[in-house]
Amino acid sequence: MQLQDILFSQGFGTRRVCAGLVQQGWVEVSLDGQPFDKCTDSIAEYDPEGLRLLVQGQEWPWCEKAYILLYKPAGTECSQKPSAYPSVYTLLPAPLRQRPTKNAIQGVQAVGRLDQDTTGLLLLSDDGQFIHRMTSPKKHVPKVYEVTTKHPVDARQILKLLEGVVLDDDPTAVKAAGAELINSHQLKLTLLEGKYHQVKRMLAAVGNRVEQLHRSQIGALELPESLKPGEWMWLGKEHLRDLGFQG
Repeated sequence: MQLQDILFSQGFGTRRVCAGLVQQGWVEVSLDGQPFDKCTDSIAEYDPEGLRLLVQGQEWPWCEKAYILLYKPAGTECSQKPSAYPSVYTLLPAPLRQRPTKNAIQGVQAVGRLDQDTTGLLLLSDDGQFIHRMTSPKKHVPKVYEVTTKHPVDARQILKLLEGVVLDDDPTAVKAAGAELINSHQLKLTLLEGKYHQVKRMLAAVGNRVEQLHRSQIGALELPESLKPGEWMWLGKEHLRDLGFQG
């Protein structure tokens, strides 16, 4: 691929902008772990596999598809057009928001949504197959939530959550795949579905109320302790395996 096309595919702007970045000396390339080398020829050919870029001082790995884990902070919305709170997309660098896609919307998209006051593990990608795999109710991808409640949680409530409760918009009972009591006002809840406000509605159905909600795990992928709210990281093949996704 020509270098300008490689930059374009990674979201660094239009092909004209990408050609200008190269010609002005703002781009360095590294192949197979070799030292970065400046290139000013925008149509120079490179094998993108294993290529690393240094664009205006920012290091960037070439990725055919982007898979991102974001530690979503409270007070943010998983929407391109937020209504009351800042969008989670503002936490990502411009290339991730500008990656060209076959859809009308550019860039990576949130894989499902977390409420504005919910924190924790949020996946984003521009791979439609991956997004479908992670959000399809037929795939039963487990999601683990750490829940802080207003009232004490008792054994009766735990049993009801495991046996199933009926929500107001569906006569079919929904149940937790796991419910582990951490202390009197905290529990760890594992769900296989992703209904609207499901955790909050399930707790309300057993006579309690969610005060704080944090998603700590999807599949076998846990939110890294090293990641702080608002920070993000690339997901590699080992992380995708933890999510049960082989590409």
